[in-house]
Amino acid sequence: MSKQKKKRNKVYSGADASVSRPVITRIEAADRNKLSQWWFDRKSTLKPILITSGVVILVVWFIFEMIRVFSGA
Repeated sequence: MSKQKKKRNKVYSGADASVSRPVITRIEAADRNKLSQWWFDRKSTLKPILITSGVVILVVWFIFEMIRVFSGA
């Protein structure tokens, strides 16, 4: 078996090397009214709270109705 040639791991930086492209950051602006901007800013904290409270209210209502049906009122 012949000896394997060592692989090159150094970046080529000669005159004809490919130029690295600049990183482009795209920023998107939206014109929102006050209510929409308030919701956009607080959405990540309010959404889980609203969902959890809705589920709790639904479960409490369901339990109340079950008690009312089984008590015969």
